Amino acid sequence: MSPLLRGIRVLPHVVITGLMLLAMLDMLAGVFLRYVMTWVSARFDLPSIRFFWVEEIGEYSLAWLTFIGAAVGIRRGTHFAVHIVTERFPPPLRRAVTLGHYVLLTGFGALLTVYGWEVAELNSQSFSPALDLNLRWLYLSAVVGGVLMVIYSVAGLVDAWRMPAAEA
Repeated sequence: MSPLLRGIRVLPHVVITGLMLLAMLDMLAGVFLRYVMTWVSARFDLPSIRFFWVEEIGEYSLAWLTFIGAAVGIRRGTHFAVHIVTERFPPPLRRAVTLGHYVLLTGFGALLTVYGWEVAELNSQSFSPALDLNLRWLYLSAVVGGVLMVIYSVAGLVDAWRMPAAEA
């Protein structure tokens, strides 16, 4: 595999890791500002610290983390599934269920992409109150997640199609 393809393949994982670190640091900063700095500013009669930006950073990072993470979960096959039922199916039926599963996921990702784009466009003139960021960036997380879901679902569909029915 070429270094470029390897980099593209690893990129969602790196982004998820970065977003998780950002969310944890954001929560830590929020707790510190809310409980420590508020007490310090009240105790020493200092001006209060505005920390409303903490919620918005958490909201943005959680949205992006959720959609990209859901897509990665599709590729890894780590989403919830009832294997106790499908394991009892004969191999051809099990393969058909797997193929249908990926077809449905592809359709869901496509719908998420289309409607996520519409919502992003509808909110393109709105801005967040604390950070003054365009809300389009928040809703584009659904578009990126949807595109990744389609890509990973199609890859899973191809893998399931190529797999012999006995291994499904």
